[in-house]
This record gives sequence, C-alpha cells and structure tokens, in this order.
Amino acid sequence: MRLLVSFIVCFLFSISVSGQEVENKTFLVLFKTKELSKVNTSLKSIQDQFSSFATKTYSGNSDPALLIEVPSCDFDECFLGNFLIENDKGKNFQLQEIALRLFDLTENQKTLQAFLSSYEESIEKRKNTKAE
Repeated sequence: MRLLVSFIVCFLFSISVSGQEVENKTFLVLFKTKELSKVNTSLKSIQDQFSSFATKTYSGNSDPALLIEVPSCDFDECFLGNFLIENDKGKNFQLQEIALRLFDLTENQKTLQAFLSSYEESIEKRKNTKAE
C-alpha cells in the first residue's frame, strides 16, 4: 500500500513539474549605424554571433535593431551587454560598447502589467468610495 501511495505521489509530482511552461526572455538591442561602421561590423555579423539563440533583425529607415530570445535563465541587460562581439577585423568589443540601448522586454512587460493592475485597483477603490 505504501508503495502504491508513493508511486501515485511521485507520478502526480512529475506531471505537475512537466506541465510548467518555461518562459523565454526577449531582449531588444538598438544600434546606431555610425557606431557599427566605426567598429567595422554589421548587424548581420552580430546576429550570426548570437546563432545559438533565436534572433531577428530590423533595419531600414530607423536605427538597426536586434531581437534576441534567450531560454529561461538569469540573463539581464548587464549580462547580455558583457557578451563579446568580434568585428570584421577580428577585434573583440563588448556588446554594450557597440549598442545604443539594451532592453529586457520580458521584464518591462511584467512591470507594465504590475502598473496596470495597481492602476485598475485604484480606480476600483475610487468607484467603491464614491458609491458609498
């Protein structure tokens, strides 16, 4: 009987653990075209160096941008900024030296949701206070 109960508990625990979805983190890196030219590199070259992650590049009339999706981990903007980027001549630069700005879009989304929730709660409190 103990064996059966322990088996059921282990089975339920494994189902609950495997059911949790892993949240990826998304970073937005903005560049200045002049800065990329100054260090002799391109957005495509930087994207290729992040080939182990899912990436997308955007360029055109605005500043070049690189979206990097990292599997769930303890990455933040500072850690990502310390990544070494090799230019066309083989010299290494830290990403933060080349990039105009680094944004953690996942963290910013959580912060926005927290602000919206607190704002909606304050509106509800006002409505309840006026109704009384």
